[in-house]
Amino acid sequence: MMDTPKIALVTGAAGVLGKAIAQCLVDEGMKVVVADIAQEPLEALSQELPGETYPIAFDISDPEHVDVAMKKIAKEFGEIDVLVNNAGILSNNKAEATTPEEWQRVMQVNLNGAFYLSRAVLPAMKKKRWGRIVNTTSLAAKTGGITAGTAYSTSKGALIALTFSLAAETAAYGITVNGIAPAYVKTPMVMEQLTEEQRQVLLEKIPVKRFCEPEECAYVVKFLVNPLAGFITGEIIDQNGGLMFD
Repeated sequence: MMDTPKIALVTGAAGVLGKAIAQCLVDEGMKVVVADIAQEPLEALSQELPGETYPIAFDISDPEHVDVAMKKIAKEFGEIDVLVNNAGILSNNKAEATTPEEWQRVMQVNLNGAFYLSRAVLPAMKKKRWGRIVNTTSLAAKTGGITAGTAYSTSKGALIALTFSLAAETAAYGITVNGIAPAYVKTPMVMEQLTEEQRQVLLEKIPVKRFCEPEECAYVVKFLVNPLAGFITGEIIDQNGGLMFD
């Protein structure tokens, strides 16, 4: 379905979910830019992945860093066809325990970073009249946060609104913008930042009685970026094991 190899950018690529997404896109024949905050893990990941990859570390929350990185990527690797805004940080603090500094940091990474990167890739996508943007949101955006905190839940809700806005703006250019809203994926956010008691309580609440595998999320991303998904835009795909129907 792809006449030429597409170039994808995956943020948060050094994490468990990011690695699974990058692997899935490489398996689809894409050339993949793997991005995160530190270069060394990305170099190791690039060596591990079988396809053509480009590791680059930069701070997605800093618009100047994003501009420099995107110019370098375009010059040395190519223009981005597929953007997966996967990078994010967790905060479990509720409102009264959330400092202004924590609030700002969560928003800068989870929301601002996705905006800066989306803005950066849109001109080339519009010129080609083809593009895919997928945002990793969260069930917390719809529940207000079962275990997640106020800043995290709000940032993911705002990311859903950004998804809708970009989808409306870009649909006429052959660009789709969608999101996935997973809940309790087997990443450090769940396996390390929640207590064993919290995990057991959650497993009782989740109808399928297990946590989500990273590869399951990656599969949804693969579906959304496929040319045959071109009639789907502005959608948030829930992936929560039946925890919430919407």
